Amino acid sequence: MPDLPWPLPDRTDLRDSLLKTYRSRSGYHDDRHLAEVLDRIAELGGGDDELVLAAWFHDAVYDGDRDDEERSAVLAEASLDGTGADVATVARLVRLTATHSPETGDAAGEVLCDADLGILAADPARYREYADGVRADYAHIDDASFVEGRLAVLEDLLGREHLFHTAYARDRWDAPARANLTAEIAALRSAPVH
Repeated sequence: MPDLPWPLPDRTDLRDSLLKTYRSRSGYHDDRHLAEVLDRIAELGGGDDELVLAAWFHDAVYDGDRDDEERSAVLAEASLDGTGADVATVARLVRLTATHSPETGDAAGEVLCDADLGILAADPARYREYADGVRADYAHIDDASFVEGRLAVLEDLLGREHLFHTAYARDRWDAPARANLTAEIAALRSAPVH
């Protein structure tokens, strides 16, 4: 994996600790996901320090609980205190990834949310890996409950007028994302549940 952008050269210990956490995971929310989000931020023209730090922290705590984003934001606040980073901005951005619904005009929030959801527009093979990884993240949930919950999430996404907030992502990622979501919904509905 290439070097990932990290804006705090005096805190490589923190970077290494976060990277170790991401690398310890076997589901979707691993170091590959982190790298892809950081790549998409660059593709979308983002990259200020707080946005990059928010990407690093957005899934720093991930165990499939509903408050993962809040706990990740709290970790960011504690970890970044005294670093010179705008801690409040980083934490605010991390919290946005719970809903992916930034306020209109929140450029950093739009970029982070689009970068995080950009996987939805991946080529079909990568999308299947993502979907399999999400299932692995929720291995503790029985199949019927997982399918019910996953369908609710996918149908909510597909029902949105806009999946993405930036013009770039809307132009390039919306159509393939909708195709992937539609295909996964069809597969979930047709698969036998044990």
